[in-house]
Amino acid sequence: MTTLPARAFDLPASLAAKDDPVAIAADERHLAAVARALDSQVADLDDRLATLRRAPTRHGQAALERDVEIRRVSGRLRTLRRFGLDLCLGRMVLEGADEPVYVGRLGLDDGTGRRLLVDWRSPAAEPFFAATHAHPMGLRSRRRYRWTAGRVTDYWDEVFTSDGLAHTAALDDQSAFVASLGASRSDRMRDVLGTIQADQDAIVRAGSRGALVVDGGPGTGKTVVALHRTAFLLYSDPRLGHRRGGVLLVGPHRPYLSYVSDVLPNLGEEGVQTCTLRDLVPEGATARAEDDEEVARLKASAAMVAAIEPAVRFSERPPTAPVVVTTDEGDVVVTTEDWADAFASPEPGTPHNEARDDVWEALVGIVAGRLEEASVDEVRRTLARDRALTRAFGRAWPLIDAPDLVADLWSVPAYLRLCAPWLTADEVRRLQRPDPHAWTEHDLPLLDAARRRLGDPAASRRRREREARTAAEREVMTRVVDDLIAADDSELQLMSMLQGDDLRDALVDEAGLPTADPDALAGPFAHVVVDEAQELTDAQWQMLLARCPSRSLTIVGDRAQARRGFPEPWGERLARVGLTQVTTASLTINYRTPVEVMDAAEPVIRAALPDANVPTSVRSTGVPVRHAPVDRLREVLLDGLGRHPAGTACVVAQPGVLASLDGLADRVRALTPELVKGLEFDLVVLVEPQSWGDGVAAAVDRYVAMTRATQELVVLAGG
Repeated sequence: MTTLPARAFDLPASLAAKDDPVAIAADERHLAAVARALDSQVADLDDRLATLRRAPTRHGQAALERDVEIRRVSGRLRTLRRFGLDLCLGRMVLEGADEPVYVGRLGLDDGTGRRLLVDWRSPAAEPFFAATHAHPMGLRSRRRYRWTAGRVTDYWDEVFTSDGLAHTAALDDQSAFVASLGASRSDRMRDVLGTIQADQDAIVRAGSRGALVVDGGPGTGKTVVALHRTAFLLYSDPRLGHRRGGVLLVGPHRPYLSYVSDVLPNLGEEGVQTCTLRDLVPEGATARAEDDEEVARLKASAAMVAAIEPAVRFSERPPTAPVVVTTDEGDVVVTTEDWADAFASPEPGTPHNEARDDVWEALVGIVAGRLEEASVDEVRRTLARDRALTRAFGRAWPLIDAPDLVADLWSVPAYLRLCAPWLTADEVRRLQRPDPHAWTEHDLPLLDAARRRLGDPAASRRRREREARTAAEREVMTRVVDDLIAADDSELQLMSMLQGDDLRDALVDEAGLPTADPDALAGPFAHVVVDEAQELTDAQWQMLLARCPSRSLTIVGDRAQARRGFPEPWGERLARVGLTQVTTASLTINYRTPVEVMDAAEPVIRAALPDANVPTSVRSTGVPVRHAPVDRLREVLLDGLGRHPAGTACVVAQPGVLASLDGLADRVRALTPELVKGLEFDLVVLVEPQSWGDGVAAAVDRYVAMTRATQELVVLAGG
C-alpha cells in the first residue's frame, strides 16, 4: 500500500518562498488523489496476479498467453511499488485550460475515468519535454518536481506566456535539468526522465523506420536519449511490442550494462534483452583479445564473414557416383542425377544441419517412387540400414559444428584459400595458428555466422527422438482408448468420441519430449539499440544486422571516441555494412562534464583528431584539473570522496597498474580505459595516462577517461 505522508511536499527551510500554500495546495490535493488511486490499483493487481497463478496449468498457446499476462501484471505492480507518488514527474498548464495536466512515468486514472497522470510517452505529454520559449507548443507554464524519499523536496517553474504568471508562484533561474547536474553520481545511471530537454526529446520521439544515429560527444546525453527512445518506441510503435518482436540493447561491456540496468525498468519497460557482443555466441565468455593487428584487420572485414557461405557449401556436394540400394522388391540405383535432385530439395535459407533431413527425405521419396509395393516408412527403414548409402550421404552432407568449421579455416590453408580467394598467400599463412580453437574477439562474428548458417547439429537427433517417443505414446494411448471403448456399456456410448484422431493426439503428453533451450539473443528483434557503435567492425555489424531484419535501429556513438579511427561520415560508414536508410541527429551540448575538465580534455583529442566533434559544456564547478604524484592516490581518493559524500570515484589505469592496487576506499571503481567508456563518476583519477601509448587509440583512451568526470579530475604521474 502507498503510505501518503501528511504532505507530499517537504521543502527545506531555504525554499520557504516555494512553500507557499497558494503555489502548492492544488498539487497537494492532486497527489493525494494519485496516492489513493495507487492503493486501489496495487490491490487490484495483487488480486489479479493471485488469480492468474491459481489458474489450472494449461498447454500450448493458452499457457503462453497466461505467462505473458503474469509478466505484464507483475511488471506494472513492480513499477507502481517502486515509485509510489514518484510516478508523477510534474505538471503543465495549456493555453485555454483551467486545470493542469500532470505527467507521469505511467498513465493512471482514479477508477472513474478521470485521468490523474498521462504517460510520458503519450502525445499529450510531449509539450512537457519538447516546449521551448521559442516554440511553447501551447503551454502557459510547466512545473518539474524533484523527489527525495517519496516527497517533493524542490520544484521548478517555467513560464511561456505573460498570463502564465497567474499559474506560477515560484520562478527560478535554474531549470530542473541544470540543477540535476550537480547531484552526486551513483553506481547506476541517474533517473533523468523529468529533465529531458527539447533537443533530446525530439530524438526520443523520432519514428522507428530505418536507422537513427544519435551522434554526440561526451556528456551530451546520448545514452539517456537511446534508453528513453527505447521505452518510447515500445509504448508507441505496435511493431515493437514484446509479443511482436521486442528490442535488443547492445552495450560495450558488462560495467555499462550494470550501470544502465535500472533505467528501462524505471521507465516501465522490463522486457528488453540486454547484452554485449560477446554474449551473442557461447565462445565470447572466454575469447581473448587479438594480439596481431593485421590479423584483427583481416577478420574485421565483412568479406571474411562472407567466407562462411562457401565454407559450408564445400560440405554440400552430391556424390559423383551412383549407389545401388537393395530392397525386398529389388535393387534401386540412386543415380548422380538423383543425388543432385535430392541436394537441391531444401528450401533456400534452411540451415545446413537442418536441411540434411530434407535431403534424406528427398532420397527416400525418390527410391519409394520406383517401388510399387513398399510404403515410404518401409523404404525409410531400408535406406537407414544401407551402409553404402549412409556412408556416401555422410561424406556428401555431413553434420557440422560451427566451432569446427571456423577452426578449419585457421588450420587448413587450402580450405581458407578456397573460401577466401581474395587473401594473399602471406595473409593465409598469417591467419593460421597452432590452436585453432583458441578463440579471440575477432573470431566471434565468424562463429556467429557459422552457427546461423549451419544450425544445430543435434536438431535432427532431437527430432527423431521426439517422433519416436510421440509414436510410442500414441500407440499406448490407442490401446488405452480401445480398452475404454470396449468397456463402455453406457447408453450414449460416450467413449466412442475418443476414436477421433484429434482427441487421441490431444491425450499425448508432449511436456517431457526433448527440446532445445531457446536462445533469447538469437532474434529476430524488431528493433536493436547499440551504444558506443563507433567501435564496431564491419564483421561485428553483421552479427547485429542478422538479428534485425527490419533494419530498425538506434545507433549511439561519437566518431571522436573511436579507438580505431572513424574518418568518414556515419552515412558512408553504415552504407558499407548494408544500412542505407540512415538519419543522423547530433547532440552538441555537454550537460555532464564541467568546463574545467573539457578545457583540459579538448587539446588531448584534437592533437590526434583535429576535426573531433567536441561538445560545448554548460556548467562549471570552479574546480580546476589537478595534478599529483602517483604515491598520493589514496590521499586523493579519500579527500575527493569526503567532498562528495554520496558520490562515486573511479581510478583509470592500465591492467598492470590496476593489479597492484588493493584495498581502495568504498565507492571507488578501478577500471581500464576500455571499460570506463559510457560511465560517469563524481571524481576521476587517471594514473600515468601518458604511459597508455601513442596514436589515435591512446589519445581516445585519455579523452574518454578524462570526460567521465562530473565534478573533479585528477591526473597522477610518476615521481
